[in-house]
Formats: sequence, C-alpha cells, structure tokens
Amino acid sequence: MNNIIETERLLIREIKPGDIDCLLKIYQDSQNVKFIPNLILNMNEDNLKEKYDRINKDYKNGFGIYAVEIKDESIIIGEAGLFNSFQDLKNLELGYIIDNKFWRKGYGTEICESLIAYGFGKLKLDKLTARMFKLNSASARLSEKCGMKCIKQGKTENGGDFYEYGIEKQNYNDNK
Repeated sequence: MNNIIETERLLIREIKPGDIDCLLKIYQDSQNVKFIPNLILNMNEDNLKEKYDRINKDYKNGFGIYAVEIKDESIIIGEAGLFNSFQDLKNLELGYIIDNKFWRKGYGTEICESLIAYGFGKLKLDKLTARMFKLNSASARLSEKCGMKCIKQGKTENGGDFYEYGIEKQNYNDNK
C-alpha cells in the first residue's frame, strides 16, 4: 500500500485491514461525526468496510478515502480524501473526519492543504469542493484558511443549512 501524501507530521495513506478497528472507534464517537450527512447511525465494521470498498474503487485514479496517521507515533487520527461526488474527474470533493482528541492541533489544516496541493499538482484537477453543515463553523474557517471561498449556501433535503466552498486551480496557483 502506498502513502499518497507525507506531511511534516502526517501520513495520508491507503487504508489497511488493520486500520478498520481504529477508524470504527472514530465513527462511533458521536462528537466526531455530528456534522457528517447521511451517516449510518450505529456504524459497524461491515458498514464501514462496505463504505470503503464502494468509495475506494477509485484508488487506481489516485483518489478515495485514506487513513490519516501521525507518522512518528503510528496513530490513526482519522480519515481524509478526495471523492468523485460530482461525476466530474476534474472537480473532486475534499472531506475528512478527525478524532476529537486531535482537534485544535493544526492537523485539519495540514490535511486540507496537502490534499489541495495533491489534487492540483498530482491529479491535475481544475477544482476542489468542500461541503459542510453551516453549524460546522470550524470546517468553514478551515476551508477559508486553505484558500477556499464560499460559493454556495443552501438547505439539504432534510432542511439543514449547508455551505459549499470551492477553489479553482488558477486561484490556487495565484496564492502560491
């Protein structure tokens, strides 16, 4: 299995079978997943494996869900990835879940900045998009910190308010 990204403190790499237990614990902590839409309540090992199998068929294209590991400690702190949510291989969605024990330590910024650089540099994307519930102000601030702009606001099918943030390759290059 390959690391797709190595940062100063993190490895963002393909999920290994041995990662499932740790990732499942992250999903089972309601604090970690309170802003995740369409989440299966009471996530179990089979649901999680099915999710990864479904989404990670695109590993061959360089995107999917990846484990996020603190490299010096070999601790899984969450997952992050780029997803083909728009059926457009030049515009992927960026998403992540970080265990709340690791919030407010700069890992979210490190993850998002590295995925943006990977998406535009290695995958040659035209655009990256991040969507979040309006109540998830930390993710909105993180998106802005990483150079994304709010491009849409709306309501989900269930009536929840959401933001959509985006960054285009030319704007990313202008900020470099």
